[in-house]
Amino acid sequence: MDPVFLSRLQFAVATMFHFLFVPLTLGLSILVAYMETRYARSGDETYLRMTKFWGKLFLINFALGVVTGITLEFQFGTNWSRYSSFVGDIFGSLLAIEASVAFFLESTLIGVWIFGWKKLSRKAHAAVMWLVAGAGNLSALWILIANGWMQQPVGYVLRNGRAELNDFGAVVFNKFAILEFLHTVPAAFILSSFFVMGISAYHLLKKQHIDFFTRSFRIALVLGLISSVWVVIEGDRHAVHVTQVQPTKLAAMEAHWETTRQAPIVLFAVPDEENERNRFEFGRLPAALSFLGYHDVNAEVRGLKAFAPEDRPPVLLTFISFRIMVVLGTLFPLLTLLGWFLRRRLVENRWYLISMVAAIPLPYIAIQAGWVLAEVGRQPWIVYGLMRTAEAASPVTGGQVISSLIAFILVYGILGLLGFYLIAHHALKGPLTALPDQRETVRMGQ
Repeated sequence: MDPVFLSRLQFAVATMFHFLFVPLTLGLSILVAYMETRYARSGDETYLRMTKFWGKLFLINFALGVVTGITLEFQFGTNWSRYSSFVGDIFGSLLAIEASVAFFLESTLIGVWIFGWKKLSRKAHAAVMWLVAGAGNLSALWILIANGWMQQPVGYVLRNGRAELNDFGAVVFNKFAILEFLHTVPAAFILSSFFVMGISAYHLLKKQHIDFFTRSFRIALVLGLISSVWVVIEGDRHAVHVTQVQPTKLAAMEAHWETTRQAPIVLFAVPDEENERNRFEFGRLPAALSFLGYHDVNAEVRGLKAFAPEDRPPVLLTFISFRIMVVLGTLFPLLTLLGWFLRRRLVENRWYLISMVAAIPLPYIAIQAGWVLAEVGRQPWIVYGLMRTAEAASPVTGGQVISSLIAFILVYGILGLLGFYLIAHHALKGPLTALPDQRETVRMGQ
């Protein structure tokens, strides 16, 4: 049992499970803040009920995110001690800022929001929720700066066998980190929007709380439409930068083996890494890869054969995860744009509501695929071009890692079942006080 592989698997399990909750926290906090602001300004009780209903889902999700996130940082000491020793001067400082500034600020403000309903004015209470949303997204910024440094290390010097920080500004304003933030956080907004729209669509299909969930759907629709279009546009900029700083990732994303000009994109292929070719290909788009990577149809794109085999990422997983992300990322603006045209007659379009209920898990899948692409596509480097993953692991045995891996899976499995049960139970139950909507339901003959 290879301890490096098992450590990677354990970190992947913990991270991907944790990231089931983080994106919803980021986007739902903004939606709840907006709903409460509408209540604070208008006094409309429906917006108050919306704030409390979606706010409870936010709190359940936030609690699960906290519990599942705590264990991640411990793994840098238990499983990746050599990595921590080598880059702790840089990576550790970023995590410390995230925890001591952003996360603690967010947690404190959430406490104020929970217990401040009768102690703060309506506008002050709504302002607290906006601060919660800002702190949560600030936390995401510092985490993505840390990950961006692993993707493109800058602002350091090698001294005494370690990478030491010598330009904090370069690390904070690292272009890879900024592009990653501008891609990941709007993707979280998409997930949150589809979560709200999907639950709203479920209740609209049942003709329950019509006004309540129509308003919820429309609010989420605006954020979802803007974010989904943004992600497509920003994804292009991100791809260009990846081409410049991680050419092996680009080649693996497209299963591109030969260095060529006017390089095509293959829509689907079965990569054969042993024989350095694709066993099967379907749908070639001439010069599309050159244009994607360089915005120049005549540009030369290096193929995987231009790099030593030991420097190449796993091709099949990188190739598939990229396509899952792109296909779903293309679907989201189409669904939200269609929703925009149907927004005034949602209840009448049963087929669209069914589609939006079915679409709830799709942003989760897209985001997970995006992280697989980002992290697997970076291999064999834990810090790209600077430190290999195999060099970063702790001196532990495979047996030690597999025991903790099994424990993680069991504990996270129980937490996941409990958490998703609470979310589903509250979401399907609907708002507790819905007298205006109940009168509307009665008029509709229900």
